Amino acid sequence: MCGRLSQYRGIHDFVAVLSIPDALINHVGDAPLDRYNAAPTTALAVLHQQGQHLHADNLRWGWRPHWAKDRPPPINARVEKVAHGPFFRAIWRHRLIVPVDNWFEWVDSEDKTRQPWLIRRADHGAVFCAAIGQFPTAETPDRDDDGFVIVTADAVGGMLDIHDRRPVVFRAELVREWLDPATPVERAEQMLLFEGEGSEVFEWYKVGKAVGNARNQGASLIIEQT
Repeated sequence: MCGRLSQYRGIHDFVAVLSIPDALINHVGDAPLDRYNAAPTTALAVLHQQGQHLHADNLRWGWRPHWAKDRPPPINARVEKVAHGPFFRAIWRHRLIVPVDNWFEWVDSEDKTRQPWLIRRADHGAVFCAAIGQFPTAETPDRDDDGFVIVTADAVGGMLDIHDRRPVVFRAELVREWLDPATPVERAEQMLLFEGEGSEVFEWYKVGKAVGNARNQGASLIIEQT
């Protein structure tokens, strides 16, 4: 996963798909998020659960433990290692969902340039990416090193032609279970390993190279290139 995504619909549009009865505690606002080309270190809208309440907050994309200051904060965590390696041990139990409209990957072209591709659900629905992170709670205030990483797995099927890794994406009915603090960590790991959406759920197409510059924004970036 190359580290660029879109969040352009409003947070209520994402949450409506989940059919969660409790009121959303919303700290990201009601307007469309309007992020067509979000890059690492950007503060993105995330969903997490505290007690019985679903929260929407802005959180920086990227995290590292306090003892790893000699390396850039990773933006992704490999599903094969996230549950048992020491690097993410401090946040493994702190589960998030990053709701997105699509993400981008780059493929080397014959002319030695890199061609960007957009990947989204074939039904154009919300994409719910599994993530873990460090974020404020009722007991813990904001910290300078708050952030999140998206969990990734091996790409399968036709998606392999675009990239060898993909985010773990849950269908809507699994999102509440993933977010629930009462879900055992063993169950959470099984969800990551075996219950992510398959490549048949997605479609992908070429887009213009303007998406390569994170300063470029707008709906023109997600239009298919013919």
